[in-house]
Amino acid sequence: MYYFIDDIDKKIMQLLQHNARMSVSQISKEISMSQPSVKERILKLEDKKIISEYLTEFNLRNLNRGTTTFILIKTEHCQELVDFCKAAKEVTDLFRISGEFNYLIKVQTSSVEEIAAFQDSLVQIGPSKSHISLKNILENRVLL
Repeated sequence: MYYFIDDIDKKIMQLLQHNARMSVSQISKEISMSQPSVKERILKLEDKKIISEYLTEFNLRNLNRGTTTFILIKTEHCQELVDFCKAAKEVTDLFRISGEFNYLIKVQTSSVEEIAAFQDSLVQIGPSKSHISLKNILENRVLL
């Protein structure tokens, strides 16, 4: 069932997306609403699964994994690919897509050489193409 999100819910969600550790008291100050009302709205958003989890975002460049690559792969060995990606520390995201290729893998590595080694290990699963990101322009954008 659809839950109507009003402007106050949107403000709460935007604040939490930028800082998931923001306290209810700080949110209440930011939006000029009582703490109990803010808490009730957050609980309702969680109950309706609109807020599904709270995350910590890491600066991958500082963890020596700042090279982002998107790899398109065509395979008939779908479960083998899923298992491979779950086991590979370089893989941050895996998407099933339409078109000539049926999967898109997002990979974070320290170098182009690591990407080459990773892509070489995919050969037994199916043909692939890689696209190295030169610059992140929009990422984790709030869509409210």
